[in-house]
Amino acid sequence: MAQAEPTPLLDIITSPADLRSLDRKQLKQLADELRSFLIDSVSQTGGHLSSNLGTVELTIALHAVFDTPADRLVWDVGHQCYPHKVLTGRRGGMDRLRMRHGIAGFPKRCESEYDTFGVGHSSTSISAALGMALAAKHKGEDRQVVAIIGDGAMSAGMAFEALNNAGVGDADMLVILNDNEMSISPPVGALNHILTRLTSSKTYNAARNAGRHMLGFAPPLLELARRAEEHVKGMIAPGTLFEEFGFHYYGPIDGHDLDALIPTLENLKKIKGPKFLHVITRKGHGYKLAEADPVLYHGVGKFSAEEGIQTAGKAGGKLTYTQVFGDWLCDQARADSRLIAITPAMREGSGMVRFAQEHPERYFDVGIAEQHAVTFAAGLACEGLKPVVAIYSTFLQRAYDQLIHDVALQNLPVVFAVDRGGLVGADGPTHHGTFDLSFATCIPNLVVMAPADEAECRRMLSTAYGLDGPSLVRYPRGAGTGALPSTQLDTLPVGRAEVLRQGRNIALLAFGSLVPAARAAGEVLDATVVNMRFVKPLDIDLIVELAGNHSLLVSIEENAVIGGAGSEIERVLGERGLNVAVLRLGLPDRFVDHGEQGQLLAELGLDKDGIVRSVRECLPQP
Repeated sequence: MAQAEPTPLLDIITSPADLRSLDRKQLKQLADELRSFLIDSVSQTGGHLSSNLGTVELTIALHAVFDTPADRLVWDVGHQCYPHKVLTGRRGGMDRLRMRHGIAGFPKRCESEYDTFGVGHSSTSISAALGMALAAKHKGEDRQVVAIIGDGAMSAGMAFEALNNAGVGDADMLVILNDNEMSISPPVGALNHILTRLTSSKTYNAARNAGRHMLGFAPPLLELARRAEEHVKGMIAPGTLFEEFGFHYYGPIDGHDLDALIPTLENLKKIKGPKFLHVITRKGHGYKLAEADPVLYHGVGKFSAEEGIQTAGKAGGKLTYTQVFGDWLCDQARADSRLIAITPAMREGSGMVRFAQEHPERYFDVGIAEQHAVTFAAGLACEGLKPVVAIYSTFLQRAYDQLIHDVALQNLPVVFAVDRGGLVGADGPTHHGTFDLSFATCIPNLVVMAPADEAECRRMLSTAYGLDGPSLVRYPRGAGTGALPSTQLDTLPVGRAEVLRQGRNIALLAFGSLVPAARAAGEVLDATVVNMRFVKPLDIDLIVELAGNHSLLVSIEENAVIGGAGSEIERVLGERGLNVAVLRLGLPDRFVDHGEQGQLLAELGLDKDGIVRSVRECLPQP
């Protein structure tokens, strides 16, 4: 008689309470089912895959041991939150993951009570968990608080600021280091080497475990051994790093072994004070293709789960802005040996793989450390080098003080290649680059540019590189109009706009990514259309001229309308006493949710039809 197939457990899990009734064997079955579900689901929607496959067992163990949501789980970044979402009642929504009105790709407090903290940027989990732990202590509430942070996120100073605070604050909390030897790009920095040495220190861990088992029956001897251990372990394992912060360090343990994870977590629940558990996982675990290339499978589009991601033939698509930057970087580096390229752990995403291969001595991945990246660049510039910082708009926010004080105040020639300006789509509000024109334009000495297409992007990068002070070139995610860049290092006249179409009565002044939509709207409205090119300095002469022969000026930008380029146009007109109507079109005063880029722009009235509609509503009615 054929053996019956085991009952699918994932079908009966509607909340973590359901999995707490399962035995260890069933939890292992659940892990297999959950991993298979994730591969099938993400292959149909796109999203973050390899990082989520690496945390299946850890997520199950956490929800099995802790009484969530009363106990708080705080995920770092959120790249690994899909298993958590599936187990907390959102499995049915995974078919619309990161789509408009679907569930978010990151933890989101308004989406579920199990999402205790909204994330999207790295290295925040320990700080947030510390706040929750001390809040519970202040209110006299008995609850567990757990922060789960990756080894890549540990390169950010904020994580160590939190560790420093937690260790002396006697917070009752657990920090789990999910060590998969990667962030998004391959690991860098001294901390990675420390963790690698610790992982391989089998002698220390075997001795420690055996000693505790034997001495556990004799408390006085255990205390003596503990004191001796403090003197000895520093010589054979760098786990002392975390204990010096005031944490009780445990591990490393296998993050895919439920038989090790669950008893360890159950024991740690009973221990008061700050605790640190080092867990070793593997990105892409259980899916050989993702294990072999976790970077390729970090953020994926739709693909065949059986065949995997097909990279052949991809070159036939449009050239992206990121690729334009990567090609320019290599060409400019060949022309000038002073060029140094810097990335905060985004080599692939920023298009720097080729540069890193061709110029390894001039390439610096500083890890997830945006503040350091900017001030590091400032130091290089002080010594006559020409640093180029490749950074996403949303991550430049994390280094705003350094941008002002360390670069702009000293008027240093640092080029900021700011990718993902505007709406990025599926990653949503934590990754939209919606504020950079507002926060950059107010900084003295900083030249700010936004290209209308790929060809202009290359020219702007060359222009920025040739300046004696700081500059910022802001370009969107993906491809533009398909304008092929020159192979030369041509520049643009600083502060000069380009009139694309001469019309009547109405002038559309468009910045960067929305120039094509403005041009199309201009044909319908018979309007003058201007590619403004420079947000700072503005082409004041042209603005004054347009104000003199048009009754309505319309600023159009894929940036927050408050404090953006349109506000600067109004300021210029007001200072000169020019009485002309101005309509400012841009992103509203709210955080824009996730969804497809074109769909979001249409909903916000920033496509051709939306621009035409807004202008017509603004005109006097006959």
